[in-house]
Amino acid sequence: MPRLRPAVPAEAADRQQGSAQCTARPRERHTGPVAAREQGEVRDGVELKHLDGELFDGAGVTKRDLVDYLDAVAPMILPELRDRPLTVLRVRPGQQPFMQKNLPAYAPDWIPTVTIWAQASHREVRYPLCHDRRTLLWFAGQRAVEFHPTVLDGQHQVTHLVLDLDPPEGAGFSDVVATALLVKEALAAAGLEGAAKTSGSKGVHVIVPLVPGVSIEDSMAATRALAARAEALDPSIATTAFIREDRHGKVYVDPTRAGGASLACAYSPRARPGVPVSFPVPWDRLEEVSPADFTVRTVPALLSASDPWRELLPAPQPLPPVLVEEGHRIPVPRVAAMHEGKRRARARRE
Repeated sequence: MPRLRPAVPAEAADRQQGSAQCTARPRERHTGPVAAREQGEVRDGVELKHLDGELFDGAGVTKRDLVDYLDAVAPMILPELRDRPLTVLRVRPGQQPFMQKNLPAYAPDWIPTVTIWAQASHREVRYPLCHDRRTLLWFAGQRAVEFHPTVLDGQHQVTHLVLDLDPPEGAGFSDVVATALLVKEALAAAGLEGAAKTSGSKGVHVIVPLVPGVSIEDSMAATRALAARAEALDPSIATTAFIREDRHGKVYVDPTRAGGASLACAYSPRARPGVPVSFPVPWDRLEEVSPADFTVRTVPALLSASDPWRELLPAPQPLPPVLVEEGHRIPVPRVAAMHEGKRRARARRE
């Protein structure tokens, strides 16, 4: 089990970054080497510009901080991205963040892509694949902050289950941790193991590696069954209610991150103030940490030569048939919610 060094307090991290901080004072005009540094630099053949401006409004960090962070964690984040169709969330000062699936036409031709038919939008999507440091740096230069690879691999095969724990507005992280421990208990009762990471936002992701050959339908069913079992352990804090108004202030155990879904991967930054990071945490440390402990400024200091996420992930496991059978008897959440929505609409009209 990896040992994490104590997180660097935000104040200390700010002092360490000194010159990288954004301030409100007007920029001075520089010439010579200083001007060149402000204009950008080249890494691994990728030209990076406007590095000293704030990453996005309210970020509290610069574009250079993002580039430096992704460069530092490249050996760890690239295995999470490799061979998986990638969606990124990009930011621009003065604009709302936006999700980007299609690789732009102006992107370098050395970035590989895979074309997938999107049933929801009835169109083909040309997803990028991020296999190397150069591609990762190019995305950083485009202000791609969040990295959401597909849950399925590049061959459209299931590699793991995901239980995404989403707290209600105003809930503390302790509520999410309590729910994560329910998921851990439900996994253990089924003979399975998982690893936990902060989502980089307010929640926790629990990942359960699987042996090859599990069908998409069976993986979705098993996820529904595990979510239902976790809810049943303590329905006062956990819920599987897909309709938000039915959650009543409880932590949502989301079983829908399967099939064609994507997920912010381990080590992905998130586009929130301070730019937190989705970071792996051992189960016995989960109650001791806060999502704010892990940011693009503090995480590099927590890492050594090893990859804590790879060390925490258990070996791939087969799904117990009884769990799969149980899950197939549970309605698909989106379908059930659609029918319930129609029923409620009819009731209101009557």
